[in-house]
Amino acid sequence: MEVKIQSVGFKADAKLKEFATSKVNKLDTFSDVLQSAEVFFKLVNTTSDENKEAEISVKAPGKELFAKKSAKSFEEAVDLATEALRNQIEKMKGKQEKK
Repeated sequence: MEVKIQSVGFKADAKLKEFATSKVNKLDTFSDVLQSAEVFFKLVNTTSDENKEAEISVKAPGKELFAKKSAKSFEEAVDLATEALRNQIEKMKGKQEKK
């Protein structure tokens, strides 16, 4: 699956990009119809410690799955977002099997 990574307001290092790419590519194990993904990293201006935000958009035929999570680190935000996407993929597969 093709994974595009963008960071808003800062330059993401190679280690963070590799981590996000590997996590997103693992979603392929849950569905073979996923086509591409986009990952956005943002630093949010807030007083909270959880000011690192990851948005992940995954395209499948006829659908676009999306998750947006904030955490203390970008890695944690990616973990939370990919877990949310995995749940969405499971629901999508369940609906397809019922048809």
